[in-house]
Amino acid sequence: MDNGRTVRVSKYLSKHLRHEPERIGIRLDEAGWVRIDELLAAAAAHGFPFTRAELDHVVEANEKRRFAVDGERIRARQGHSVPVDLALPPAEPPPYLYHGTVARFLPAIRAEGLRPMNRHHVHLSPDRETAARVGARRGRPVVLAVDSGAMRAAGHVFHVTENGVWLTDAVPARYLRFRSGDGGGAATPA
Repeated sequence: MDNGRTVRVSKYLSKHLRHEPERIGIRLDEAGWVRIDELLAAAAAHGFPFTRAELDHVVEANEKRRFAVDGERIRARQGHSVPVDLALPPAEPPPYLYHGTVARFLPAIRAEGLRPMNRHHVHLSPDRETAARVGARRGRPVVLAVDSGAMRAAGHVFHVTENGVWLTDAVPARYLRFRSGDGGGAATPA
């Protein structure tokens, strides 16, 4: 399977397993799972056929491990905008987590903190490098440090997915560490 096809199938899966299952006529269960045979049939019926072997390749080759397969079912691990309950238990975060963004969003982030926008949770990374890769998808990355230890002490709840993405409902601005005069570049913990 060539890389272009892998990317197209991965984006298709993300769109329909996270945001628009109804668009192709599939229904996710309460935990976000759908039968693989149902997904394959729906994709083919809507003009985007792919095989079980291609699906398995995308699941295995995806460096972010976005999808989980359990027998004959598949789901996205996180990032849903449709109602699902991933049943992730609360987890004790490390003292700092990181969020990748770009400079144009900094004024809103400084004023409002990090909000989930159209997703269920704010997504945080365990290290600066991962956060920088996330931010780079939209331009020159800015990495913000999140004082997750202080947030946890104040009662905020964190979850971690099987692929290492940390989730929380929101990050108030007071828990973000910006570099002085930051118009770009990496923020550092205080």
